[in-house]
Formats: sequence, C-alpha cells, structure tokens
Amino acid sequence: MKGTDHFKRTIQMFLEQRAAEDELFAKSYHNPAKNIDDCVTYILNYVQKSGCNGFSDGEIYGQAIHYYDENEIEVGKPIQCQVVVNHVVELTEEEKQEARRKAVAQYQQMELQKLQNRNKPTVKKETQVQPSLFDF
Repeated sequence: MKGTDHFKRTIQMFLEQRAAEDELFAKSYHNPAKNIDDCVTYILNYVQKSGCNGFSDGEIYGQAIHYYDENEIEVGKPIQCQVVVNHVVELTEEEKQEARRKAVAQYQQMELQKLQNRNKPTVKKETQVQPSLFDF
C-alpha cells in the first residue's frame, strides 16, 4: 500500500470514529459537498505552506476536522507526494491474502533464480597481492 493511501485511510478512520462519538461533528462529516480526497489535499497543502516536515497526530487530525467544519474553505491544488505514516492500519482479510500471495510469488522467484544461478559456472577472480613497504 502506498504511503498516501495509508495516510488517507488513517485520516478517514479517525474521522469516522470522531463522527460516531460526536453528533455535532457527524453532521459536518456527512456533508455531501465534502469528501476525503479533498480533505487530504487540504491537509497536504497546509503542510506544504507550513514548511515543516513532521507533525503531531493532533495537528493533522485538527486540520482534517477543520476542513469538515468550515463550509467555505480553500482546498488548494492536488499535490503529488508520498506521505509517511507511523500508524498501524489493520488490513482486511482480502488485503492479507493478497499480501501473502505476493510474498509467496516473490519467494518462489528468488528460489528459482538461486537454482538457475547454481548451475552456471562461476568465474574466479584473480586476487592480486599488494606489496607492502617491507618487501622493497
């Protein structure tokens, strides 16, 4: 999973939990004019304008809530970037199976290459001994 997708999922999970706990925020969160993609774009533009590279969870979550609470907010232009998230996201069973399938395929490919390379003749390199100062 790409970092930005992970970031989007983390923000969305936080917002859904917040909406479940806070009825007032739930109304803002279910506004049809708002969506998670624009929310992420708004956050990324906020981060870019700040010039900082690291933020606390509370600061980023606060910007996500701010996006949904404000009716007239400038989202900004989409930014092409990679976001690093230091949270663990639980994978669905389908995602786990897909990751397992890819890992097995990668392992099989590596083992196949080992078998193919084992039968190839190896080229021996001649080692040159460097003379020391005491040899002169």
